Amino acid sequence: MEKTARTRFAPSPTGHMHFGSARTALYDYLLARQTGGQFILRIEDTDKKRTVEGAEEELYAGLRWLGLQWDEGPQVGGQYGPYRQTERKEIYLQHARRLVETGHAFYCFCTPETIKAEREKQIANKENTHYSGTCRNLSLTEADQRIAAGETFVIRFKTPLDGVTRVVDELRGEMVIDNRTLDDIILIKSDGFALYHLAAVVDDHLMEITHVFRGAEWLPTFPLHALIHRAFGWVEPKWIHLSVFLKPSGKGKMSKREAADLIQDGRSIFIKDLLELGYLPEAVNNWIALMGWSYDDHTEFFTLPDLVEKFSIQKLNPSPAAINFTKLDHFNGLHIRNLTVDDLAQRLKPFFEKAGYKVDIDVLRKITPIIQERLVTLDDAIPLAGFFFEEKVSPILDELIAKKLDAAGTLEIARKILAVLEAVPNLELDTVEPPLRTLVEKTGLKPGQVFGILRVAVTGLMVSPPLFESLAIIGREKVIERLKIAIALLEESNDR
Repeated sequence: MEKTARTRFAPSPTGHMHFGSARTALYDYLLARQTGGQFILRIEDTDKKRTVEGAEEELYAGLRWLGLQWDEGPQVGGQYGPYRQTERKEIYLQHARRLVETGHAFYCFCTPETIKAEREKQIANKENTHYSGTCRNLSLTEADQRIAAGETFVIRFKTPLDGVTRVVDELRGEMVIDNRTLDDIILIKSDGFALYHLAAVVDDHLMEITHVFRGAEWLPTFPLHALIHRAFGWVEPKWIHLSVFLKPSGKGKMSKREAADLIQDGRSIFIKDLLELGYLPEAVNNWIALMGWSYDDHTEFFTLPDLVEKFSIQKLNPSPAAINFTKLDHFNGLHIRNLTVDDLAQRLKPFFEKAGYKVDIDVLRKITPIIQERLVTLDDAIPLAGFFFEEKVSPILDELIAKKLDAAGTLEIARKILAVLEAVPNLELDTVEPPLRTLVEKTGLKPGQVFGILRVAVTGLMVSPPLFESLAIIGREKVIERLKIAIALLEESNDR
């Protein structure tokens, strides 16, 4: 087992929470819980131009829906706060100044126009774009004088010009980078706010983070973050850069446009949509956990406690993972069937109510066992079982007429069914099934023909939950009423 871990999930509130972010948070949570450590939530909100209203609240709701409650962070507090980067501006400025004073960073007074012109020249010369080093060797005295005079500046990290930087990723091992390929990245912008490169490193150190899980897209700047740690003389956390997600086709990364198109097919990469589409948080956790990690070559069903027990960094896989929504459906079905009847009924209730039904929870508890095996998502219950809560059912005539019978023949059978139902005291399974099966034998028809008429008349569906159990739940009075409506429809058809 790992030593006690302090992990952090550090999202930017710049859009909807997607399952890539959720996977990072899940792995953070699992390691913290497994080692008896702490899971910290930190909001990296210094990029005000990209901040989206409501995104932060959506993050909180998404994490809580997934069951990933943080130990420290916004809405919770903790001794290492504040946990929102816009509230830590002075901390970053102090640390940036420290880097300048120790020769690891410098004030840069180059204007955006100058930088742009340099980049355009480098591109024209087919060079890699980089900072030219104009202000790199300014003395601190001169820099302070220019700042006092009101000149606009940024603070850049002074990257080594030669040699190599060696970094270790827990999934990929040691990586060696030629320092000539690195740039003098900006640490503090002209508005005084820190960029991610400085803010994340400072926060990870001050918050005593032991493991940093993040996406593979951070690999290009990984050596720079390691160099900033070393410039301060700090011990680095363990770095874990997670696998990238590929489109369902396995070809290329998912684009924003493609992600937006998915919802038309009842698919989404966004956590709030998965909730609304009827997926269980247990299934989403199971699904995303296995996109980059595996326990063995055959175990696939995991609850959150299972994942806490079995997760390990050593079994993470850096290879790209294709998004497989069929797998999500599979896991959702498994987890739906793993719920107690009462739990599932409580989760189904909001979906019926959203569809406009007035739901009696006691009735729903009776319905749940007979539909549980058939559900892939929670909203599958609406077309499958909405008829239980309808005041009236309007069957389609063509569906009501039994195979190999015409309207007149179907009407005759429907009247005989009605006679049976009016003769029995209730519609419990043991009471109603025997006389209906006797009726089938007397007619010489197949059970599917007779029961099909009753099914469509009472449910409005050609395929429904088990018929006899459904009759008992609907109740004798309403079943007879619906059957009479179907008979009237058949009579009207017959009179034409």
